[in-house]
Amino acid sequence: MPDPLRLVCFVSGGGTTLQNLLDRCADGSLPARVVGVVSSRSDAFGVERARRAGVPATVAARGPGFAERVWDAARGFAPELVCFAGWLHLLPIPPDYRGRVLNIHPSLLPAFGGHGMYGRHVHEAVLAYGAKVSGCTVHFADDTYDTGPVLVQKCVPVLGEDTPDSLAARVSAAECEAYPEAVRLIANRLVRVEGRRVIVSGQGTAAKG
Repeated sequence: MPDPLRLVCFVSGGGTTLQNLLDRCADGSLPARVVGVVSSRSDAFGVERARRAGVPATVAARGPGFAERVWDAARGFAPELVCFAGWLHLLPIPPDYRGRVLNIHPSLLPAFGGHGMYGRHVHEAVLAYGAKVSGCTVHFADDTYDTGPVLVQKCVPVLGEDTPDSLAARVSAAECEAYPEAVRLIANRLVRVEGRRVIVSGQGTAAKG
Protein backbone atom coordinates (compact mmCIF):
# COMPACT_ATOMS: atom_id res chain seq x y z
CA MET A 1 0.00 0.00 0.00
CA PRO A 2 1.28 3.51 -0.81
CA ASP A 3 1.93 5.94 2.01
CA PRO A 4 -1.06 8.11 2.94
CA LEU A 5 -1.39 11.27 0.87
CA ARG A 6 -0.13 14.27 2.84
CA LEU A 7 -2.86 16.93 3.08
CA VAL A 8 -2.79 20.51 4.29
CA CYS A 9 -6.18 22.17 4.83
CA PHE A 10 -6.78 25.92 4.60
CA VAL A 11 -9.57 27.20 6.86
CA SER A 12 -11.23 30.51 7.65
CA GLY A 13 -14.10 29.47 9.90
CA GLY A 14 -15.73 26.59 11.72
CA GLY A 15 -13.80 23.82 10.00
CA THR A 16 -16.63 21.37 9.33
CA THR A 17 -15.02 20.35 6.04
CA LEU A 18 -11.71 19.89 7.82
CA GLN A 19 -13.42 17.72 10.44
CA ASN A 20 -14.97 15.55 7.73
CA LEU A 21 -11.55 14.90 6.21
CA LEU A 22 -9.99 14.28 9.62
CA ASP A 23 -12.71 11.74 10.44
CA ARG A 24 -12.34 9.94 7.11
CA CYS A 25 -8.58 9.74 7.55
CA ALA A 26 -8.99 8.45 11.11
CA ASP A 27 -11.47 5.70 10.22
CA GLY A 28 -9.29 4.43 7.38
CA SER A 29 -11.76 5.20 4.59
CA LEU A 30 -9.47 7.87 3.13
CA PRO A 31 -5.85 6.94 2.29
CA ALA A 32 -4.57 10.33 3.42
CA ARG A 33 -3.33 12.20 6.47
CA VAL A 34 -3.89 15.84 7.41
CA VAL A 35 -0.38 16.97 8.32
CA GLY A 36 -1.14 20.65 8.85
CA VAL A 37 -3.74 23.38 8.88
CA VAL A 38 -3.33 27.00 7.77
CA SER A 39 -5.92 29.49 8.99
CA SER A 40 -6.58 33.08 7.99
CA ARG A 41 -8.02 33.80 11.46
CA SER A 42 -6.71 33.04 14.91
CA ASP A 43 -10.28 32.64 16.23
CA ALA A 44 -11.40 30.20 13.53
CA PHE A 45 -12.81 27.08 15.19
CA GLY A 46 -10.98 25.07 12.55
CA VAL A 47 -7.79 25.83 14.49
CA GLU A 48 -9.33 24.26 17.58
CA ARG A 49 -10.45 21.22 15.56
CA ALA A 50 -6.86 20.79 14.38
CA ARG A 51 -5.56 21.06 17.95
CA ARG A 52 -8.01 18.41 19.17
CA ALA A 53 -6.86 16.07 16.40
CA GLY A 54 -3.19 16.63 17.22
CA VAL A 55 -2.59 18.42 13.90
CA PRO A 56 -0.30 21.48 13.90
CA ALA A 57 -1.94 24.72 12.77
CA THR A 58 -0.48 28.01 11.61
CA VAL A 59 -2.30 31.35 11.44
CA ALA A 60 -1.32 33.59 8.52
CA ALA A 61 -1.98 37.23 9.38
CA ARG A 62 -3.91 39.26 6.84
CA GLY A 63 -2.32 42.29 5.24
CA PRO A 64 0.58 42.91 2.84
CA GLY A 65 2.34 39.68 1.96
CA PHE A 66 -0.62 37.53 3.04
CA ALA A 67 -0.40 35.11 0.12
CA GLU A 68 3.31 34.59 0.61
CA ARG A 69 2.81 33.86 4.31
CA VAL A 70 0.06 31.36 3.54
CA TRP A 71 2.10 29.42 1.03
CA ASP A 72 5.27 29.55 3.14
CA ALA A 73 3.25 28.04 5.99
CA ALA A 74 1.88 25.34 3.70
CA ARG A 75 5.33 24.45 2.38
CA GLY A 76 6.50 23.98 5.96
CA PHE A 77 4.21 20.94 6.18
CA ALA A 78 5.44 19.47 2.85
CA PRO A 79 1.95 18.55 1.57
CA GLU A 80 1.24 16.61 -1.59
CA LEU A 81 -2.22 18.18 -1.83
CA VAL A 82 -3.80 21.35 -0.41
CA CYS A 83 -7.53 21.37 0.35
CA PHE A 84 -9.45 24.61 0.73
CA ALA A 85 -11.83 23.73 3.58
CA GLY A 86 -14.00 26.76 4.13
CA TRP A 87 -11.27 29.10 2.90
CA LEU A 88 -12.82 32.48 2.07
CA HIS A 89 -10.02 34.35 0.31
CA LEU A 90 -8.97 34.54 -3.33
CA LEU A 91 -5.45 33.18 -3.27
CA PRO A 92 -3.14 33.04 -6.30
CA ILE A 93 -1.77 29.53 -6.78
CA PRO A 94 2.05 29.55 -7.03
CA PRO A 95 3.71 27.49 -9.79
CA ASP A 96 4.84 24.72 -7.43
CA TYR A 97 1.25 24.07 -6.33
CA ARG A 98 -0.64 24.34 -9.60
CA GLY A 99 -2.73 21.21 -10.05
CA ARG A 100 -2.26 20.35 -6.38
CA VAL A 101 -4.97 22.49 -4.76
CA LEU A 102 -8.64 21.49 -4.42
CA ASN A 103 -11.67 23.58 -3.52
CA ILE A 104 -15.26 22.60 -2.82
CA HIS A 105 -18.15 24.86 -3.79
CA PRO A 106 -21.83 24.43 -2.76
CA SER A 107 -23.35 24.47 -6.24
CA LEU A 108 -23.04 22.70 -9.57
CA LEU A 109 -20.43 24.89 -11.20
CA PRO A 110 -20.34 26.86 -13.41
CA ALA A 111 -23.80 27.80 -12.08
CA PHE A 112 -23.96 30.02 -8.99
CA GLY A 113 -20.23 30.56 -8.64
CA GLY A 114 -17.92 33.54 -8.61
CA HIS A 115 -17.11 36.45 -6.33
CA GLY A 116 -19.49 36.75 -3.37
CA MET A 117 -21.07 33.35 -4.01
CA TYR A 118 -20.37 31.31 -0.91
CA GLY A 119 -22.34 29.67 1.86
CA ARG A 120 -25.90 30.89 2.32
CA HIS A 121 -25.58 33.35 -0.58
CA VAL A 122 -25.37 30.41 -2.99
CA HIS A 123 -28.45 28.66 -1.64
CA GLU A 124 -30.46 31.88 -1.65
CA ALA A 125 -29.50 32.42 -5.30
CA VAL A 126 -30.44 28.86 -6.27
CA LEU A 127 -33.88 29.25 -4.70
CA ALA A 128 -34.43 32.72 -6.15
CA TYR A 129 -33.63 31.41 -9.63
CA GLY A 130 -36.07 28.54 -9.27
CA ALA A 131 -33.50 25.84 -10.05
CA LYS A 132 -34.75 22.28 -9.68
CA VAL A 133 -31.37 20.77 -8.78
CA SER A 134 -28.31 21.93 -6.92
CA GLY A 135 -25.33 20.17 -5.42
CA CYS A 136 -21.63 20.62 -4.91
CA THR A 137 -18.46 20.70 -6.96
CA VAL A 138 -14.90 19.72 -6.12
CA HIS A 139 -12.53 21.40 -8.52
CA PHE A 140 -8.88 22.24 -8.92
CA ALA A 141 -8.30 25.80 -7.72
CA ASP A 142 -6.84 28.43 -10.01
CA ASP A 143 -6.34 32.18 -9.69
CA THR A 144 -10.01 33.19 -9.97
CA TYR A 145 -13.20 32.24 -8.13
CA ASP A 146 -14.65 28.79 -8.88
CA THR A 147 -13.27 28.38 -12.40
CA GLY A 148 -10.77 25.51 -12.19
CA PRO A 149 -11.26 22.08 -13.80
CA VAL A 150 -14.03 19.99 -12.20
CA LEU A 151 -13.09 16.72 -10.51
CA VAL A 152 -16.28 15.57 -8.73
CA GLN A 153 -19.86 16.82 -8.69
CA LYS A 154 -22.79 15.58 -6.61
CA CYS A 155 -26.39 16.52 -7.40
CA VAL A 156 -29.25 17.05 -4.92
CA PRO A 157 -32.89 17.98 -5.58
CA VAL A 158 -34.29 21.40 -4.81
CA LEU A 159 -37.68 20.89 -3.16
CA GLY A 160 -40.65 23.21 -3.37
CA GLU A 161 -40.68 23.85 0.37
CA ASP A 162 -36.93 24.40 0.66
CA THR A 163 -35.42 27.26 2.60
CA PRO A 164 -31.77 28.28 2.29
CA ASP A 165 -31.09 26.31 5.48
CA SER A 166 -32.81 23.10 4.38
CA LEU A 167 -31.11 23.21 0.99
CA ALA A 168 -27.77 23.93 2.66
CA ALA A 169 -28.15 20.84 4.84
CA ARG A 170 -28.79 18.63 1.81
CA VAL A 171 -25.83 20.10 -0.07
CA SER A 172 -23.61 19.75 3.00
CA ALA A 173 -24.38 16.04 3.16
CA ALA A 174 -23.33 15.73 -0.49
CA GLU A 175 -20.14 17.67 0.23
CA CYS A 176 -19.24 15.19 2.97
CA GLU A 177 -19.13 12.47 0.30
CA ALA A 178 -17.74 14.45 -2.62
CA TYR A 179 -14.58 15.86 -1.03
CA PRO A 180 -13.27 12.54 0.32
CA GLU A 181 -14.09 10.94 -3.03
CA ALA A 182 -12.02 13.55 -4.84
CA VAL A 183 -9.08 13.20 -2.45
CA ARG A 184 -9.28 9.41 -2.70
CA LEU A 185 -9.04 9.54 -6.49
CA ILE A 186 -5.92 11.66 -6.25
CA ALA A 187 -4.41 9.51 -3.50
CA ASN A 188 -4.89 6.46 -5.71
CA ARG A 189 -3.15 8.20 -8.62
CA LEU A 190 -6.20 7.92 -10.86
CA VAL A 191 -6.51 11.54 -11.97
CA ARG A 192 -5.05 13.50 -14.85
CA VAL A 193 -6.03 16.92 -16.19
CA GLU A 194 -6.26 17.67 -19.90
CA GLY A 195 -7.15 21.30 -20.36
CA ARG A 196 -10.53 21.74 -18.67
CA ARG A 197 -11.28 18.02 -18.56
CA VAL A 198 -10.39 15.91 -15.56
CA ILE A 199 -9.92 12.28 -16.60
CA VAL A 200 -10.24 9.47 -14.06
CA SER A 201 -8.50 6.23 -14.97
CA GLY A 202 -10.94 3.43 -15.67
CA GLN A 203 -13.85 5.76 -16.43
CA GLY A 204 -12.74 7.10 -19.80
CA THR A 205 -14.66 10.35 -19.37
CA ALA A 206 -14.53 13.44 -17.22
CA ALA A 207 -15.41 12.63 -13.62
CA LYS A 208 -19.01 13.30 -12.67
CA GLY A 209 -21.03 12.79 -9.52
